[in-house]
Amino acid sequence: MTLTLDEIRALPKVALHDHLDGGLRPQTVLELAAEAGHELPAQDAEALGDWFYEAADSGSLVRYLETFDHTVAVMQTADALRRVAREFVLDQAADGVVYAEARWAPEQHLRQGLSPEQAVRAVADGLAEGEAEVAAQGRTVVARQIVTGMRHADRSAEIARLAVAHRDSVCGYDIAGAEDGFPPSRHLEAFDVLKRASARWTVHAGEAAGLDSLWEAVHLAGAQRLGHGVRIVEDVTLAEDGTRHLGPLAAFVRDTGIPLEVCPSSNLQTGIASTIEEHPVGLLVDLGFAVTVSCDNRLMSRTTLSRELALCCEAFDWDLEQLEVLQLTALDHAFLPLPDRARLLEQVVLPGFAG
Repeated sequence: MTLTLDEIRALPKVALHDHLDGGLRPQTVLELAAEAGHELPAQDAEALGDWFYEAADSGSLVRYLETFDHTVAVMQTADALRRVAREFVLDQAADGVVYAEARWAPEQHLRQGLSPEQAVRAVADGLAEGEAEVAAQGRTVVARQIVTGMRHADRSAEIARLAVAHRDSVCGYDIAGAEDGFPPSRHLEAFDVLKRASARWTVHAGEAAGLDSLWEAVHLAGAQRLGHGVRIVEDVTLAEDGTRHLGPLAAFVRDTGIPLEVCPSSNLQTGIASTIEEHPVGLLVDLGFAVTVSCDNRLMSRTTLSRELALCCEAFDWDLEQLEVLQLTALDHAFLPLPDRARLLEQVVLPGFAG
């Protein structure tokens, strides 16, 4: 029997791929825009939420990314960043998430004079405030930030150095933005910085571009996780006898356990598949890939992690055991020190699935 949304919400969950600037509350966007003097396409929270969803629901990654013009515009001060980060934690905890990584690009938040260091500290403060507020309610949530270099820009190495310099509050690094035409090989200096510092990093790949992008992410950038990664199925063929054959790249990703940060609803909006039933995540799980499920952008996809998992349960007949495997996989690959992961596992995740 399919698990209900409420039953899934009650389970402890791990969110690895969630953009800070893609998860604002519509009311928060309105209030921050009023303070900043930024014009929005709608003037009440419900209509604004509808606009973000409909604008993102175009089938184009480029159009999808345009919605961020408004959220980034209202996140240009330390107070705004701190508020958005705090609410990120509260909203994740309300959905039953016990560990969440918030990724964002500091270089996009400097228009009003913040330095990258000040911006990172503001987000760190907001995440800590959210954790403390949740703890005061007797619940557990751990939140960390991933800093992102924009792949169409030239600051990726600088942001990598920022991640290393602030590794006490920054758990990892990412490159994001328009993937097609901006391959990981443009940012090898950044990945060299990270490798030399023994840092942690993930790479957006296999969303708007295919196997070439994934190959570079894995073999040139040394990705420890793949953001989305779902187009790895282009290296999987169906034989006449109905069996699946993995090409060399797909086999390497599966066999070495490089985790995929899959975001189903977001992928539907950017054209990966037409329906959730056609989404590659079901096949990837069946083939034994290290699959994790996240939201990508909760505002633009009007979703939560519980909703993403509920959609997949209905489409692929996932049961409680499969959901537990997904959360254990995500926690195992979280950019969190091993002792902290072990504590979450023993104190929160396993007891939560045991009922």
